Amino acid sequence: MKKRGKKYRAALEKIEEGRKYNLEEAAQKVKEIAFAKFDETVELTMWLGVDPRKADQLVRGTLVLPHGLGKSKTVLVIAQGEKIKEAEEAGADFVGGEDMVTKIKGGWLEFDAVISTPDMMRLVGGLGKVLGPRGLMPNPKTGTVTFDVKTAVKETKAGKVEYRVDKTGVVHLAVGKVSFDVDKIQDNARAILDAVVKAKPATAKGKYVKKVNLASTMGPGVLMDEAAYVK
Repeated sequence: MKKRGKKYRAALEKIEEGRKYNLEEAAQKVKEIAFAKFDETVELTMWLGVDPRKADQLVRGTLVLPHGLGKSKTVLVIAQGEKIKEAEEAGADFVGGEDMVTKIKGGWLEFDAVISTPDMMRLVGGLGKVLGPRGLMPNPKTGTVTFDVKTAVKETKAGKVEYRVDKTGVVHLAVGKVSFDVDKIQDNARAILDAVVKAKPATAKGKYVKKVNLASTMGPGVLMDEAAYVK
């Protein structure tokens, strides 16, 4: 087991053992015990009672966080014709067609999100091995394969995020920065909690939300009262 440093152990001591905090208390505690010299990301983790191996129990979706994530995403749009101008006017950082696909194949990855028009997916599809493992592959289900380029760019810039249960039944997502006010961390976290609860598969059996915690990048997790989110 990894040995924790003094600062981590000191932070852990400030969390009441066995206590389940409400969302406001958890957000306050995470800010209080953060110790890194950089502005840590605040992360929400949910353990769900689903079997991700079954297609009808996948929990996945997108939402725009009320307060974003502290920095605007660098957005690449792959399109052609009039959609290139639309993407540029919407504020995309990089816009192009086949030239961008070639650039990515050459190792260029200086972007945080990729949006593609449907007619360009015949080229973008070949980037699956590069973009897929990084969670950057455009997908109609997440609104990143669309002809409505303007909306997609603006939502991504505004803090649109994707949540997806992993193979162990866990949803893990950033909800802001330690420098955020408590109410902003709360609002973002509540938006994700509500979305994941609403996305409960009809075929899920037993307890859906099994465990929830909030933590900063370097700090220990603050256990939350999962009963508040079981509906």
